[in-house]
Amino acid sequence: MEHFDNIAVRYDIANTVTSFGMHYLWKHQAVRHLDLKEGERVLDVCGGTGDLAVLMEQAVGRPGRVVLSDLNYAMIRRGRYKSTNSAARRKILYVQSDAQEMAFRSASFDAAIAGFGIRNLVDMETGLKEIHRLLRPGGRFVCLEFSRPSRAWFRKLYDIYSFRIMPCISRLILGSGTPFLYLSESIRLFPGPDEFSGILADAGFRDVTYRLLTDGIAAVHKGRK
Repeated sequence: MEHFDNIAVRYDIANTVTSFGMHYLWKHQAVRHLDLKEGERVLDVCGGTGDLAVLMEQAVGRPGRVVLSDLNYAMIRRGRYKSTNSAARRKILYVQSDAQEMAFRSASFDAAIAGFGIRNLVDMETGLKEIHRLLRPGGRFVCLEFSRPSRAWFRKLYDIYSFRIMPCISRLILGSGTPFLYLSESIRLFPGPDEFSGILADAGFRDVTYRLLTDGIAAVHKGRK
């Protein structure tokens, strides 16, 4: 939590620089995998500064509703007042909430998404079961998360970049290398795509699949209630 308090204002800049802008492409792909329809009610879990929520708001249109939930108020505030897509941001409902225990009724949403946030939960399994509870029968869930590159040589280069170069960039932009060193360590500890698919199934999701992005740097996981 403290990391996100300290970096909220420059979080998007740091993400863009360290990922060479790829995170925007990954987010667009993740939202496309949700197959949203006009008028649907959707939840952005661990929504941060709201990039995914904005994309979903544009997809569900005026009859729909997008709810962004995040535990960190500084990130929510940053997302609400960003100048980009300001009209869409005004239509989003922002809620400060713990993803492991959200104050919504069961079966409240047609779809839910989590972008680079599930990895940060204290109890990931509890968080996934909570998302499952909030979806209506047949509701879709997409989880966009970092992964590990598929090829060994690329994985070695990625580790050098993640553990040596990214913290240096982070220090220049954020004044501290700690947030992105934590990011690199958390990615290394996160379950691989096959293992995470099993965790999703254990949480109650069916038809679980995944697709690797950019040679496995990230992955889009899908499931249904």
